[in-house]
Amino acid sequence: MAEPIGFAQVGSQRFLCGHGRRRGSGRAVAVLWLAVALATVVVGCGKSGHGADTDPEKGFDAAALNAVLARELTAVEAYAQGLKALPPGLRPLGRRLRAQDQEYVDALTKAIRGVGGETDAEAAELDLSTAATRDGFLRLAYELESAALATGLEGAPRLYTPAPRTLATSLVAGHARHLVVLRQALGADLAGAIPEAFEDGETPPPGGAPDAAGG
Repeated sequence: MAEPIGFAQVGSQRFLCGHGRRRGSGRAVAVLWLAVALATVVVGCGKSGHGADTDPEKGFDAAALNAVLARELTAVEAYAQGLKALPPGLRPLGRRLRAQDQEYVDALTKAIRGVGGETDAEAAELDLSTAATRDGFLRLAYELESAALATGLEGAPRLYTPAPRTLATSLVAGHARHLVVLRQALGADLAGAIPEAFEDGETPPPGGAPDAAGG
């Protein structure tokens, strides 16, 4: 069973909360993709063919897309479980972000099947004890969206098939947009919500004490 994760542990426990950049997160994502590559080498040494089982390139793409899918499933599950922590005024935002992440899940599932693969990704087990308040949940969502962005950004150039590569790039743009509105929900002004010129999933959420009153 997967280790429970909270907002300080998302992405192979690679995020630190509060101010400052999260050191080593790029290495953690790189290790994820190296593991995908090694797993594909092991199972994809057969002759070249038309599907993921016999074509090493499509096999890699299927495994890589499953890694991205796991992030998206985790985000969808977090939104489903944590929406109650948001005040009524923010729940439409949470529902909208969840709906879009579900669209990403559906698109990834279709892409995996498109290269002849099977979906075997699962959502990580979530510990929502740190996300019982408004700010706690928003920070959890922020970390999950950042993890999904970083995974897609690292993986998109590694994919062999054009359609999955385009999809992964599109997901990165979508998560970058999500981070903008989450920064605003966490109290950033318009200028503070603007992403970095090259958004990479490393930008920490806006600072400030968590909302102990739950919104």
